Amino acid sequence: MKIQFLLVTFLILTSCNSQTNKKISRIDLETLKKEVIGKDVQFVDVRTEKEYHAGHIDDAININVLNETTFKEKIKELDKSKPVYIYCFSGGRSNKASKIMEALGFSQVYDFSGGWSTWSKQ
Repeated sequence: MKIQFLLVTFLILTSCNSQTNKKISRIDLETLKKEVIGKDVQFVDVRTEKEYHAGHIDDAININVLNETTFKEKIKELDKSKPVYIYCFSGGRSNKASKIMEALGFSQVYDFSGGWSTWSKQ
């Protein structure tokens, strides 16, 4: 009886978890072009300032995630209730940035998984 109760409880808890909305989503190049380019959205390049000035996508602003203290301060200036699109060179730093943003309460973070490396090849 105890085992059945535990099993049912476990199933209920895990099924509830699968219904929660994910705050971080990965997007591809086509989605980026459709939803971000030419649109009035929050779009952040999380690479270094040097990388940003060497070339960046569309109207992205630069907030370097490698300087975590400054990143946390500047990212708080964005609207947490609206979608934020981010990218780096190939996905590592934007993954780190998305986790920080989720912890700070951002409700919708879209991480362009291809990053600058994919964008610059087109």
